[in-house]
Amino acid sequence: MPYSPDHPLIVQGDHTVLLEVDNPLYADARDALARFAELEKSPEHVHTYRITPLSLWNAAASGVTPDEILGSLEGLSKYDLPQNIAADVRDYCSRFGRLKLRRDETGRLILESEDRPLLVELSRNKRIQPFLLSAIDERSYLVRGELRGQLKQALVQAGYPAEDLAGYVDGAALRIAFRAVTGHEHPFAVREYQRDSVEAFWAGGGPRGGSGVVVLPCGAGKTVVGMAAMIQAQTSTLIVCHGTTAAHQWIDELLDKTDLSPEVIGEYTGDQKDVRPITVATYQILTYHPFKRKKLTEMTLEEFPHLALFTSQDWGLIIYDEVHLLPAPVFRITAEIQARRRLGLTATLVREDGREGDVFSLIGPKKFDVPWKSLEEQGWIAAADCWEIRVALPAEERMEYALVEEMNERHRLAAVNPAKEEVLRRLVAMHREDHVLVIGQYLDQLDRVAGLLDAPLITGKTPNRDRERLYAAFRAGDVPLLVISKVGNFAIDLPSANVAIQLSGTFGSRQEEAQRLGRVLRPKEDGSRAHFYSVVTRETSDQGFAANRQLFLTEQGYRYTILDATVLLSHDPAESLSGQSP
Repeated sequence: MPYSPDHPLIVQGDHTVLLEVDNPLYADARDALARFAELEKSPEHVHTYRITPLSLWNAAASGVTPDEILGSLEGLSKYDLPQNIAADVRDYCSRFGRLKLRRDETGRLILESEDRPLLVELSRNKRIQPFLLSAIDERSYLVRGELRGQLKQALVQAGYPAEDLAGYVDGAALRIAFRAVTGHEHPFAVREYQRDSVEAFWAGGGPRGGSGVVVLPCGAGKTVVGMAAMIQAQTSTLIVCHGTTAAHQWIDELLDKTDLSPEVIGEYTGDQKDVRPITVATYQILTYHPFKRKKLTEMTLEEFPHLALFTSQDWGLIIYDEVHLLPAPVFRITAEIQARRRLGLTATLVREDGREGDVFSLIGPKKFDVPWKSLEEQGWIAAADCWEIRVALPAEERMEYALVEEMNERHRLAAVNPAKEEVLRRLVAMHREDHVLVIGQYLDQLDRVAGLLDAPLITGKTPNRDRERLYAAFRAGDVPLLVISKVGNFAIDLPSANVAIQLSGTFGSRQEEAQRLGRVLRPKEDGSRAHFYSVVTRETSDQGFAANRQLFLTEQGYRYTILDATVLLSHDPAESLSGQSP
């Protein structure tokens, strides 16, 4: 369909795309844009996306063609596309794979391209020159094999990402299979989209497969995807995740759904350091170092004593769970182990430190993605209602807020607004029959509300044994209300949770918002909807950061109903908020 004034998109020559929210084709346009553009702003009526080189390279790597991208833009645009957009989309998409890394018959690493002028240009680039040893012919260079990862990073920075076809070592063989019935005696089968994601990652086992990122919502079974990749590889595997609780959940899942015996699985955490053919480690232990006063950028890899785990065994596959949280030292060691197959798992490729390009070059490009709303429609994740409850700052705190100059302190004052506590009490009363998580950033605020609600509190200081006991009690229904700090952002499996109330967060972190909503997206046996409330202080930085936090979820199809706290507090707590308007 050609462009039409009835369509929802305005595509602009500066690579921004405006999307009209109230248009009947909004959902189609949103889902199309999510494949190749990044959402930057999402006010009420017009959302702003940007088409970037990296978003186009990820699209190209996952099989989206320039014709498909331009067809979506043309078919949903109000106006004819600016002339430069078609040229730029085709140019940037064509850059992925124009350079290739291969091995020659003797095992040397070769950078090659049919584009001879491009190779000449790159050979004169001061960032690229340190990786080049000598020209083999007009279309190929011998490069330093031990710097394979660093070369890929430099090529991305130069604007020409290489397709890595240099292959991988097989690693130590290990037979693994799924059970037909889990250890808990439940029938088990890999879902279709999970199979598709592994097939996209593996790509037939050839050099085009074996490194990349699978993006799936929290609650959609990313752990199963990781195990399916292990079964495809049939090799010893290192799994790296965020925190000891997540490590224990991985081990439990491996024992429940595969035929691996406990003797084959090792845990490498702060609690124990046991290396086995399948080893589950944490980012925290791997990045531990005793040099408290040194900056990470000033430290050598040898100063991180546990990073040797990456090279101490014959791993055939390394799985990076929550890859969007990958810390800098793990990036650096990953640059040196490019011959190992690498799978990244995440709910969002958004990184607040801007290092999405390093994920692309060192772990691999996005190989599979599916809109959250698609899985919701299929019943694989719970439908969710999102609310932003706006609370006024009391007069005394308002004056204090106005007088504070330091931004972090201003944000803290807005985030810990004591007026939020009455809203919290009302929300908990409304959901007295539900399983509720109260999540926040500031420990003094969480201490206070835990006492207010007479609820257990879990923070980073809570011993792992106590955390897991409380999580188990929550799953069993013995503890229906938990107050948790940001430790609740990451990989805790609480399938019964159906309400999350966010009191404060890490500034404008989009990834954190996605993780927190993800805590309540496990599908419910009765088909009921999940509820996500974000309580923010109006007319402060808290409200501004909330708008940024919501960007990724807006891109996935979630819309926040904005409600004034006075409306909530006048509402009968025995009734649902459905039907309320801003």
